[in-house]
Amino acid sequence: MRRGARQCFLDMLGVFAGFETNLRRERQLEGIAEAKARGVYQGRKASIDATKVRELRAQGMGAFAIAKALKIGRASVYRALEG
Repeated sequence: MRRGARQCFLDMLGVFAGFETNLRRERQLEGIAEAKARGVYQGRKASIDATKVRELRAQGMGAFAIAKALKIGRASVYRALEG
């Protein structure tokens, strides 16, 4: 096989792999939507107590101090304060 033909073949394989990935993702999202509609799929339980984060913030603590006190990441603190 010549170099151009090999590259074309590999490109086609990549297209088919991407297509299959998209199909799999669609089927997964459909399954999750159906499970949520039935009340079976609840998602992951919250691991961060957002009320505790807000209480510490109201006491004047900064994001870094809150993260250190609760042993969570700063980004998690900011997400908890947004919601």
